[in-house]
Amino acid sequence: MTAAMATPPNGKPLSNSLLATSKTRIILLTALLTTWLLASLLPSYKQSVKNLAQKKYAAAIGHFPALKVDWHPRVDSDVQFNSSKVALLIEGRPIPHLVPQLLHMISVVPPDWRFKFIGTNKSVMSVSRSFATQYQALNGKLDLVVLPRPWKVDSKEDVYRLLTDLRFYNDYLSEVEWMLKFESDSIMCANSGDTLDDWLHYDWAGAPRSTNDRFAGNGGLSLRRISTVKRILGFQSRYNDTEPEDEWFGKRITVLPGAKVASGTEENHFSVEDTWFEKPMGYHIRDMGNSLADDVWKDPEKRKANFDYCPELAMIMPMKLERERCEGDDKHGNIPPQDADSKPKGKGAV
Repeated sequence: MTAAMATPPNGKPLSNSLLATSKTRIILLTALLTTWLLASLLPSYKQSVKNLAQKKYAAAIGHFPALKVDWHPRVDSDVQFNSSKVALLIEGRPIPHLVPQLLHMISVVPPDWRFKFIGTNKSVMSVSRSFATQYQALNGKLDLVVLPRPWKVDSKEDVYRLLTDLRFYNDYLSEVEWMLKFESDSIMCANSGDTLDDWLHYDWAGAPRSTNDRFAGNGGLSLRRISTVKRILGFQSRYNDTEPEDEWFGKRITVLPGAKVASGTEENHFSVEDTWFEKPMGYHIRDMGNSLADDVWKDPEKRKANFDYCPELAMIMPMKLERERCEGDDKHGNIPPQDADSKPKGKGAV
């Protein structure tokens, strides 16, 4: 009698079930062994992987061009600009046009010149608010200065005393040889065919008071050689509350041996103030236009020629529109008296 083979309840042979169970155990065991092997080997390869990554990174960086950015460059004004040339503006009042005037002068004067603005706390603060002047100051082009006592710049006499004090030149302009001195009512013209450097062979140059003036040196817009100024101040002193500083210097520099001074008889003229000349380097408008010289401004044709050549004059002068001119104005500053017949008749007149 033959024994029958046992059959599991699911109907599959028992050998197949045992084989499936063995495969599952083998797979699980292999997975556990692989995990253990990787876990044991990873710490030993960690440094190798890190070194390989650094090597690949360094090789990639080597293919990029070298680039260096200095976000905070060190400004050396002695290299950028000529320390022997300074344009000086002294103004104690916070006048609205000071900023545009300064920026215009910076654009017209040769680029190697530095600028120095000396004022009161109010005027310096007014100028320093502008982003454009802040940039020029950070670039080393412009210095904004409030002088310590005993100096002050509240009045014209204060400025006269400052400019005739040898200590001022020794302390604040020690390296300067040429100084362009301009005021809040003076301007240089961008249309000029001359440059400021064309006049450096003079010891003093400014506006003449007449066509035969032997000293063309009105100080409102003038070029001065500081070494010559120091020579004069070395043996002469100005009395307080006397004549303006430019007149005081003029009487002495014209007789100083070896000094070269511009005169009214020359063909070219540094600036215009009292006497009209065609196409100067600049203009000085005395007292902001409240004391205009007739020879320069009364004639309408000369006046038009001045503004056509130097439109920047409108920056420093009080201006009115042509339609605001008074009725009957002859454009020479005169209003002729009206005849009796030309006067308008009152009510009830026949």
